[in-house]
Amino acid sequence: MGVGKRASLLAISWLLAASAVTPAVADAPLEEVTTARAQRQLDARIRRLLAQMTPEEKAAQLLTAAGMNIANAPDHDTRARSGVGSIFFVSKPAEINRLQKLALDNSRLKIPILFGYDVLHGLKTVFPVPIGLAASWDPELIEQTQAAAAGEARGVGIGWVFGPMLDVTRDPRWGRIVEGPGEDPYLASAIARAQVRGLQGPQLGTPGRVVAGAKHFAGYGAGSGGRDYDEANVSDAELWNVYLPPFRAAIDAGAGNVMAAYMPLNGIPAAGNHWLLNDVLRGQLGFKGWVVSDNQAVRNLLTHGFARDRSDAAERALNAGTDMEMATGLSNFQELPASLSAGRISGKRLNEAVARVLAVKFRLGLFDHPYVDEKAASDGLASRESLDLAVRAAERSAVLLRNENGLLPLDRTKIHSIAVIGPLGGSTRDPAGPWVFAENEPVLQSLADGLRQNVANGIEVSYAPGVTMPRRLIGSPIEMMDRQYSRPAPADDDSGIAQATALARSSDVAILVLGEGQNMIGEMGSRSSLDLPGRQQDLLDSVLATGKPVVVVLMNGRPLTLRGNLPPAILELWYPGSQGGTALSRLLFGDAVPGGKLPYTWPRSAGQIPTFYAHLTTHDPKGSERRYWDDPSSPVYPFGFGLSYTTFSYKAVQLDHSTIRPGASLTTSVQVTNSGPRAGDEVVQLYLHQRSGSSARPVRELKGFRRIHLDAGETRTVSFEISPEQLRYWNAAARDWMIDNSTFDVAIGTDSMAPFSASFNVER
Repeated sequence: MGVGKRASLLAISWLLAASAVTPAVADAPLEEVTTARAQRQLDARIRRLLAQMTPEEKAAQLLTAAGMNIANAPDHDTRARSGVGSIFFVSKPAEINRLQKLALDNSRLKIPILFGYDVLHGLKTVFPVPIGLAASWDPELIEQTQAAAAGEARGVGIGWVFGPMLDVTRDPRWGRIVEGPGEDPYLASAIARAQVRGLQGPQLGTPGRVVAGAKHFAGYGAGSGGRDYDEANVSDAELWNVYLPPFRAAIDAGAGNVMAAYMPLNGIPAAGNHWLLNDVLRGQLGFKGWVVSDNQAVRNLLTHGFARDRSDAAERALNAGTDMEMATGLSNFQELPASLSAGRISGKRLNEAVARVLAVKFRLGLFDHPYVDEKAASDGLASRESLDLAVRAAERSAVLLRNENGLLPLDRTKIHSIAVIGPLGGSTRDPAGPWVFAENEPVLQSLADGLRQNVANGIEVSYAPGVTMPRRLIGSPIEMMDRQYSRPAPADDDSGIAQATALARSSDVAILVLGEGQNMIGEMGSRSSLDLPGRQQDLLDSVLATGKPVVVVLMNGRPLTLRGNLPPAILELWYPGSQGGTALSRLLFGDAVPGGKLPYTWPRSAGQIPTFYAHLTTHDPKGSERRYWDDPSSPVYPFGFGLSYTTFSYKAVQLDHSTIRPGASLTTSVQVTNSGPRAGDEVVQLYLHQRSGSSARPVRELKGFRRIHLDAGETRTVSFEISPEQLRYWNAAARDWMIDNSTFDVAIGTDSMAPFSASFNVER
């Protein structure tokens, strides 16, 4: 870790008891905190400010409050006047400036507000949802999208975003799979590094960037039954080997904030879990920034039956390591001054938490430049460059799942009419996905409109919804902000299916856009079934019966089950963002070639869940493909799967050593050839399997990948270093990291089914 990252909020443990006083220092603007001198300057300003603050002022700094009116909660004007540390869900520059002025005009010590927001995949320019970006297997692209999103956010006055979401999940019934990196910790870690670098830049406080808030710490993606907010019971080995690596990667990349999860981990609520937030997060992972609770998670210590009352909840959260409370309702942390007087929290711990919050405000320059340039903010939104990046991101995220008889790409010379069919095909809102809000006036585009604008002249594009999308019966509190995007949900009848089928019959090709509405996934978006919602399956069956060429375009964030006859072509587009229609047009006609790969295993039905590629070999391994007597155990598509409009071949894997000692590295390489008719991208994937050791190990684990572009007929040698980091694992019996003496099998190929073709030994 570099000096700038280490310096970012150095432990300030010496930051005194509440009564300490230090000599005055000049309040000159801070230089970038990359030197010991700059760090001393920062520490001195924090020390000086802390010494002047009352317990009530300190407690106020430890609250991030909703910037919207909630029943039984103070309004945001009252919060601003009270010296609140942060306000979230305000993104209009004029409103940010107004609230900031209220705060500074009423603040004895002129402490500015830090504004936070959920910017998971864009603000006004919307990029593909995070699970879609994960499917690009392109960390450089992901970093670029996050940097663009950070620029828009910081331009309007947002200094802190609640992301990246790093919850590995192996249960796609969980709606928040759409916000995360998928099922694999190695891929998730690479994505975490890219997201933090994109959001924060090379160091916290980089101009035009924001503070990254890695969430949800930890194990939230392992909720029971895929049910949102449910308890997570995770083994020691799973926690260290699967769920924590992405957070370690984010912290190593410099993430300034971590959000503690809602749920209990192994019975202890995360926001009150001293072991998790101190021994693990700060001790083992080396985190130096500030910890915020998820929304209402401190209050929920009562709901969990963990805390006795609001004061006890606040004390237990603070003492466990939660520095700041996020609350849409009443604050529990306002009880902290009384707890301090009663001796139930220490002045040192209170100062430590406040110092961490003040430090990030100084690092962002808020004390010196608290207001937003409103004109510059509007000029910097949805630039041509960011919209072009959105097109590229949607293209590179798309995964071609099926392409029988080479139906795709379509031949412009033979296509005169296209029927776009399905309730999602004409929607402008759904392609943007969840966590996109009306107040930001996002750039929206329906897939049908995108096709009309981008297909060649003379090709007619017609649209018929066929069926309606059923209304989701419940919504998260945040989703209520999105009411203007709500759709009426009239009852389905057969006339819509008949009309859409007739349109398909009269067209040269049918593009069937199927999936889930954006409000059917995300927070509180868990499902008990993976079937297509509503009557979409009936629509698909009817259109297929016409015998016309059919391309199914899936708009979703989790795997879905298509029953009966399959269409000849299936393109996974995810929720592609602001320019999804443009990207789809380019993909369908071969102007862009699909190269994305699945970031999760695609089960046949919900009955197979959880299913993931990196499982253990258990009793009767030969029978593992038939663990269900009524259905195969194998998935529809394996992890890492994705087709192209061309083909790739691999030559035998080479190793530069056959034996290494623990702690040593070796290099493996393979020749990859584009053996097809056109240029395309391939994601070369490295998997390892440890044959024996002091613990049973998964059948294979991803340990390297690289997305490469090859022209038709081109061959390239791709090499990977296999380091000790890739060979070690957390051993639950030893309760430590280990590298065993063992034989390791090596597979390099196009997905997680690549055959093992080489091996090496680790010997002491």
